[in-house]
Amino acid sequence: MTEWIDTHCHLNEDAFTPDVADVVKRAIDGGVVRMIVIGCTLDSSRAAVELAARFPAVYAAVGIQPNYVQAAKAADFAEIEQLSSSPKVVAIGETGLDRYWDHSPIALQQDYFARHIALARSRNLPFVVHCRDAEADVVAALQAAAATGPLRGVMHSFTGDLATARACWELGMHISFAGMVTFKRNDALRAVAAAVPADRLLVETDAPYLAPAGPHRGKRNEPDFVRDTGACLAEVRGLSADDFAALTTANARRLFGLP
Repeated sequence: MTEWIDTHCHLNEDAFTPDVADVVKRAIDGGVVRMIVIGCTLDSSRAAVELAARFPAVYAAVGIQPNYVQAAKAADFAEIEQLSSSPKVVAIGETGLDRYWDHSPIALQQDYFARHIALARSRNLPFVVHCRDAEADVVAALQAAAATGPLRGVMHSFTGDLATARACWELGMHISFAGMVTFKRNDALRAVAAAVPADRLLVETDAPYLAPAGPHRGKRNEPDFVRDTGACLAEVRGLSADDFAALTTANARRLFGLP
């Protein structure tokens, strides 16, 4: 069976509370061999670690997403640091910058972004970057971080332009695409996906958000649907779905140290 890895999902969201075991089973039955559950707050990071302990195919990332840093308690990041050494934590984040929502001052977001990168380096883990309407700021932050050492991370659910993508991969980052790349209006994003170096390409769902085009559009997204996004990206790059799955699965295993 073709093997896929969903490098970014939120099985720790309330949307999955009633049937998370069924969701994981559906994904596995469909060939999704690994799922990385991402933390956005201290509580959701704890939940990600708990899910990773519960399901062999599930791994965790821990962090405080930029829209939540204003609400974080003073001790929360210290607890994230402790959680980061838990078994099956394979990344730090999500972190990054967001100018679309006005939930946290940009200076505070930048402070937390730098903290997450430092934590990732100290744990020898990659970091997961959220970027919304803040491409220039994110690139500047990554350039500053790269001045003090190599970067290992991923631009999750990438929706930026080719210049931003190139700046990121030249700094050592991977580029991950979610369901939005399948939408009819997103020819420009598909062109970016076609240009990303093969060894820097990843695929994700960002479930439960933004299910890919097709029969699931508008419904709750879930890791099993990574195959739909993968099929679109395979076509964009002139590959079979099997070859694209093999490529992105190998990339994910290497970046996140997955078995």
